[in-house]
Amino acid sequence: MSEPLARRLREAADQHAQSPDLKLNVRELVQLHGDASTAVLLMLMSALTVIPIAGAGTVLSFAIVALAWAWLRGHDEFPLPRRVGDLTLNETWTRRCLHGLAWTYERAHRWLRPRWPVWSHGATRALWSGWIVVMAGVIFLPLPLGNVLPSISLILLSLGWMARDGLALLASSVVGVAALAYTASLGHVALDLIQSGMERVRPWLGM
Repeated sequence: MSEPLARRLREAADQHAQSPDLKLNVRELVQLHGDASTAVLLMLMSALTVIPIAGAGTVLSFAIVALAWAWLRGHDEFPLPRRVGDLTLNETWTRRCLHGLAWTYERAHRWLRPRWPVWSHGATRALWSGWIVVMAGVIFLPLPLGNVLPSISLILLSLGWMARDGLALLASSVVGVAALAYTASLGHVALDLIQSGMERVRPWLGM
């Protein structure tokens, strides 16, 4: 599946080069995938969370949670929420997304293959659904560069599930753990700053 998708997105990128003022919204990006499955939508929404569009991470994190529910129930189709579909990329990010997605599918076609089937067994669907929710929660948090690692984790999860590649799913777990560690470290720093600030303010408050 990845090779035809890569070809289609490369063609779209070439068309964009001929019309550099072209802007695409999320709905149009999904349409380029044809009959997009839940895994494809998860990968696309995860990739879009790192794009600097005001409020995109918040909106997409809720959509990703909804996708987790569809994933848990085994639904291969997911109706794209209107608010998500209407998110529009500017000319620069339209070009970057088209080239980036094409590159991703090209590498997936070359590198991914069915292996370590226990990681993609149907019995693990509930575990991966929970993992998607956890990564969506990290994406929701307003952290500096906080969307990058959970986004990569979910992209690897999507590609690994589509290819039934357990190694990619293992990589998704490793990157996700790194995302949680990064979030925890930032939370610890923020807590230290709050406590330090309170200690400085306490004398002024007579405490």
